[in-house]
Amino acid sequence: LALSLSPEAESAAVRRRAGRAKSPQGPARRIFMKESEASNFFRKRSRRTAKSQDEINAEQRLVLAADKRRRELYEEKRNEFESYAEEENDEQHE
Repeated sequence: LALSLSPEAESAAVRRRAGRAKSPQGPARRIFMKESEASNFFRKRSRRTAKSQDEINAEQRLVLAADKRRRELYEEKRNEFESYAEEENDEQHE
């Protein structure tokens, strides 16, 4: 799986030995794990956990704050345009 996702790796080869495979030693011990452990790891990682109420509230506060900033920006732009339009109108009537 890791090799298929890696842009550098195009293929891999594993030498078959007659006999039982040795357990990894040294740094390889941290990389490789038993198939059952790997399966459980990916199964647990793929499940979505329900968001806590605190997370939901925090996200809602962020959305509301962004909406408020957006409204203020549009109000400011509208006021600037109204001032510009009023000045243009005054200049035309002079």
